Amino acid sequence: MYAIFENGGKQYRASVGDLLKVEKLNVKEGATVEFPVILTADDKGIRVCSEVANVKLSAEVVSQGKEKKIIVFKYKPKKNERKKQGHRQPYTLIKVTAIGVSEAKKPAAKKTAAKKPAAETAEATEAKAE
Repeated sequence: MYAIFENGGKQYRASVGDLLKVEKLNVKEGATVEFPVILTADDKGIRVCSEVANVKLSAEVVSQGKEKKIIVFKYKPKKNERKKQGHRQPYTLIKVTAIGVSEAKKPAAKKTAAKKPAAETAEATEAKAE
């Protein structure tokens, strides 16, 4: 079974036990994070949209790091313009622990007070006016 989830504007394919480098998350090492699933596929077939609305992917944060340095060099000929920059993209290394329905608590339904009919409230305001 595998699932496709989204993080940081990118989509990732993951199975249980996979190690993935995703966009940097502000969480400590050892913490558990959940991602909403876009698609799941297994023996029964592929499920998308409303079929996976409550499915979550749980993962444990293994480490934080930076990718290998890349060089960005901008050059315009005959203008004596040169600009050299380096960049290291930060990432979070996660290990997928489970794919399934999330165990999120549902909020309790709010009780609403019974409303008085409009006729009674109109009579009450007229009585106060007199």
